Amino acid sequence: MATVTATDALVLDLVEWIAARPRAYEDVMDAWRTSCPRLPVWEDAVDQELLVREPRGGGGLLVRITPSGLALLKAAGRAP
Repeated sequence: MATVTATDALVLDLVEWIAARPRAYEDVMDAWRTSCPRLPVWEDAVDQELLVREPRGGGGLLVRITPSGLALLKAAGRAP
């Protein structure tokens, strides 16, 4: 059985939060940025290709869930 770390649980929470609706990149950074090198939640989610940043109309970036992120939520029983 795989061990679930605090970071894994937080990545799942972040992906679930984005799955509810795409969010402005600025809002994601305000809510999820951390300076703690032991909790790289945003970086882990992006590195695992669970979330993606896309240009949005009017400027800025929009963060949305990827098919891999949706699969993770489904596997965890937390799909929207």
